[in-house]
Amino acid sequence: MKTIDAQGLSCPEPVVLTRNAVKDNPEGVAVLVDAVAARENVTRFGKSQGYDVAVEDTEDGWKLTLTKA
Repeated sequence: MKTIDAQGLSCPEPVVLTRNAVKDNPEGVAVLVDAVAARENVTRFGKSQGYDVAVEDTEDGWKLTLTKA
């Protein structure tokens, strides 16, 4: 599974990176974020595209794992 590091990026960049990653990896991707807004926006995007989104706390923020539902 491809991992996208979107830490330190302002929205909408994490969502744009996620959108581009799922085009190339439709089975799912993992996204690292460190801002609450990015966590919420990537989660919302993933769910709107039919992905299950698992949120895991990390040392620096969150790891969002999007898998096809």
